Amino acid sequence: MAATQLLFILVQISTITVIINTTSGSATLPKYPAILVFGDSTVDTGNNNFVTPTLVRADHLPYGQDFPGRVPTGRFSNGKLIPDFLAGYLGIKDVVPPYLDPKLSNNDLQTGVCFASAGSGYDDLTTAVTGAITFSKQLDNFKEYIGRLKGVVGVEQAKKIISEALVILSAGTNDFILNYYDIPTRREQFNNISAYQDFLLTALQNYIKELYSQGCRQMVVAGLPPIGCLPIQVAARFNNPFDRKYCLEDQNSDSQAYNQKLAKLLTTLQGTLPGSRIIYSDVYDTVIDMVNNPQKYGFTETKRGCCGTGFLEFAGLCNSVTPTCGSESQFLFWDCIHPSEATYQNLAKYVESKILSYNRTG
Repeated sequence: MAATQLLFILVQISTITVIINTTSGSATLPKYPAILVFGDSTVDTGNNNFVTPTLVRADHLPYGQDFPGRVPTGRFSNGKLIPDFLAGYLGIKDVVPPYLDPKLSNNDLQTGVCFASAGSGYDDLTTAVTGAITFSKQLDNFKEYIGRLKGVVGVEQAKKIISEALVILSAGTNDFILNYYDIPTRREQFNNISAYQDFLLTALQNYIKELYSQGCRQMVVAGLPPIGCLPIQVAARFNNPFDRKYCLEDQNSDSQAYNQKLAKLLTTLQGTLPGSRIIYSDVYDTVIDMVNNPQKYGFTETKRGCCGTGFLEFAGLCNSVTPTCGSESQFLFWDCIHPSEATYQNLAKYVESKILSYNRTG
């Protein structure tokens, strides 16, 4: 009788263990061997440090003041970015190195790198203003990376790593700010914002197809944030940044319209690319919730950046002699454009939840 009871207890414990292991977030997250990142300053982990023409750099303090070792790595943040947090959450590595770093190790190549460039966008014209790496060139660098990876692990293993890697694409904000809102270059060519949105989405679609043709299958594509809530955009409109109606509703509506089109496009694309898993990351809702309900996230300031006045300073204007707020974890923005590390961490948790949800439902 005692043996029977013991056997019953062991079965119960085993059943509970199985349930726990199949429902916990860490157990159901897929095991990605590597992370590959494309986009703009929100995900550039330091490539612009090695780009001579551009002034869009964060290779100086106070950028990186909360990064391990207080090192200004080129990340437009006081600390880590979304790819870094995600790589950690997924058990890949602690930080994602920039591809252009001459000190890349073989292990870096095998576990993934970042190709993104601050000041870039899906519209290659955007980099005419910033001197950043175009998205087209980022893909060229990726192809070069594939060759290097094959040299390290062999052709078949390289294919396996790329097909199972988590690929992140995050861009678009610069396109609208530099080509449509603040500098009307594309506004003269496209007579309405919807037409320019379609132009960008066509470009993005082609980039995704190119990544797919190179073997990428697991992708996360970020939508636009509420552009009208960026401190620099409010300042550019000469609005009172502390007004109750702080955000520019027209630009936010444009962001939402673009995101709706993007979500539909990604669903269609996945259906035409066999074996692909394309996740849409709606960062808009997460950021706007931080703006409207800052206390939920521990923020006390959502209308200006921590650096300088918080309305105009970024890149070279946010430097070692520019005063900072001293309470960056309470600020939604680090400078007048970029989120603080705390914001990036919240966004990374959201993206992780999207990956988890997608993995459960398919």
